[in-house]
Amino acid sequence: MTATIDMDYIAQSIKTYLDKAFAENRIGKQLYEMASATTVKNIKAWVEDETINQISPNYRQGLLAAVEAGKWEEIVNAYWKALSFGTGGIRGMMAFDKASIIQLKENGLDAPILKGPNTINNIVLLKTSAGVAKFGNEKGYNRIVIGYDSRVRGKDLAIDIARLFIAYGFTVYLFDAPCPYPEVTFAIPHEGIKAHMGILVSASHNDYRYNGYKLSCGNGSQFDPEERHEMYNDYIKTAQFSDMKLADTSQLNDNQLYFLGGGSPLEGFDYFGLEKNLIDIHLAHQNHVKKFLLLNNGKEKCLSIGFCAYHGAGKVVVPSLLKEVGFEEVNSITYNGLNDLNGLFPSFNSDPGMERQPDPGDPRAAAIAVEGYKHDYPKKWRHTDIILSTDPDADRCGVIVRVPSYLKEDYDGEDFVLLSADELWSLLLWYRLKFDRQIDRKQSFIVLSHTTTDCITKIALKYGLGVIKTWVGFASLSASVRLSWDGKLDYTIKEGRSKDYQELQHPIIYDIHNMDDRRINNIGAFEQSNGFTILGKPPKDKYSMGTDGHVRDKDGTFAAILMAEVAEWAKQSDTTIFELLDKYIYLDPDIGLYVNYYEPDPMDGEYPGIRGDEVKKAILLRALALYAKAQKETISIGDFEVKSSIIYRTGKYDHVYPPTDTFQFPDEGIRFYFDEELQSHLTIRPSGTGNALRFHVQLHQYVNNQNVRSQKKVLRAKAKGIVDDLRNLLDAPRENNY
Repeated sequence: MTATIDMDYIAQSIKTYLDKAFAENRIGKQLYEMASATTVKNIKAWVEDETINQISPNYRQGLLAAVEAGKWEEIVNAYWKALSFGTGGIRGMMAFDKASIIQLKENGLDAPILKGPNTINNIVLLKTSAGVAKFGNEKGYNRIVIGYDSRVRGKDLAIDIARLFIAYGFTVYLFDAPCPYPEVTFAIPHEGIKAHMGILVSASHNDYRYNGYKLSCGNGSQFDPEERHEMYNDYIKTAQFSDMKLADTSQLNDNQLYFLGGGSPLEGFDYFGLEKNLIDIHLAHQNHVKKFLLLNNGKEKCLSIGFCAYHGAGKVVVPSLLKEVGFEEVNSITYNGLNDLNGLFPSFNSDPGMERQPDPGDPRAAAIAVEGYKHDYPKKWRHTDIILSTDPDADRCGVIVRVPSYLKEDYDGEDFVLLSADELWSLLLWYRLKFDRQIDRKQSFIVLSHTTTDCITKIALKYGLGVIKTWVGFASLSASVRLSWDGKLDYTIKEGRSKDYQELQHPIIYDIHNMDDRRINNIGAFEQSNGFTILGKPPKDKYSMGTDGHVRDKDGTFAAILMAEVAEWAKQSDTTIFELLDKYIYLDPDIGLYVNYYEPDPMDGEYPGIRGDEVKKAILLRALALYAKAQKETISIGDFEVKSSIIYRTGKYDHVYPPTDTFQFPDEGIRFYFDEELQSHLTIRPSGTGNALRFHVQLHQYVNNQNVRSQKKVLRAKAKGIVDDLRNLLDAPRENNY
């Protein structure tokens, strides 16, 4: 079979493509040299490897089809590098076109489509898993939880990964259906399991072309940077194709494989004759979540709730939890398959070339949910209070609320609006501080990422809590909580800098407030990207959740239940979410009005392939030039004059973007401040491992009863105007038109 692939022809064709792309300035010198050195080398390694041929006999056929079709750009994109191992694992495209994804769905993991080290496929995930397994063997780890969400062939990938870990001597706990990531992170430290690691096959909220591999340590959080670097550099990076061993499922012992699910086996799932090894993790998770509810006034719950699963794993757990805690009217949205576990995400891809994301924090996704609800429940529409949503792996939560009639003009006549995560978490923190009488404020603190609203910080400080601000990602949030638990915080850190980090900034912490007395009770971890959890007090051991805490990564199912409780209390109190935000937060003179606005660039997915790398770098270079200009002269962005600016750089992605004399990757962004109090600002933040950027705006103003509504509308428009002007200043391409 190898002889049918003409490597000389492939090498010459790739050289021709790269030479032309370089000559036309579509890729720069650094990427040209990297791709020239690695692409053919990687193709040759894959083509000649017999382990790949055994595991995926149709692999070479897929490559040949791409060669015959002259898809040289796609071939280069698939082979010029290996997928980057980020803070939580790996993520990338399974294929570059919808036809290939459909072929994968219809024909299985060995479908003859283009595969390579820079796409998500069974070879990449098994080779990565071999490295993780060898790392685990070295550390004495021998138990692992494995789950998957609704993405195309996720179950098949999870089963193969389970077979590999069994071959390496692990006891595997495998979910028997698409599951929320929070149930994986709950199951890992659960009594009776006590696994050492966990994996979820998922790409979170990315569009249907993507899949990935989320990796958790023994307490359910992401691995610490030091341990993650060791795992990657010493084991994953050095893993060989020959390390991909798969256990025979017909020869399993009783103690090699357990299943996680409900109280009885599911029809149609193959338990390999081990149905007796089924553990009811759904009930355990449900009972755990119920412990955090605060509304126990004996009144019957009257909230009318819609729920949208966005084709994902929240379809069962969220409605079940809501009904279990007393919400009688919960209506799941089924229109256009929104409640089906369909990895093609048909509700988001009706237009050719429009690969939109099932992201519960995206107003366009909210519009899809509202349209679906109106179709499914036209008679209930006017009486519905709230629509909850979760992404495909249910670690993010969105909340769509009814707009009171007197506020409709403030929201362009819409009768429902998606609340931002910044609004959700501000309200949720206030509510829990108001009603949770068990909180010892002298011992308690919150954590939030530096792109999450400072409104949360102001609320926490007003009530006497400590505050830790971190870099973006739940790995940083969880790690910072552990630093506080262990009494190892560096209290000198301000804006990411400390006495020990003069050139680069602190790898975890951005800022600290009111933490001088050691605080051990985390009552909230908040992230702008619709992530939330409560981590509690120090755990009893390294393989446990925090005492009185929830999972140590974000949980959209948990957040949905807690936000439903807030909305229920508001309705019982004859008020609205909007009135609560105004009266108790924005009109408070110790807090003030915060308007936070966010846009990704591009709006969906990323700039694809090797050319996308060049686009992102080019935009960042223009952003750095704008920063340099702001150091020398007065500039304005939108309607705001820049008062000061700063670059945030920790160096955590230097292995992906090696620093040069002309470019050092600003991994946590470039920030422009519009006031002396550092409360109004714009942040340009690049993705570390994807070809995309994030634009974050925060505006702050003190308001009164007479102008709070009008100023909210004004600041929302000005925040949008800042991003619009920024795009012009950076000439940032929109969508994929570059």
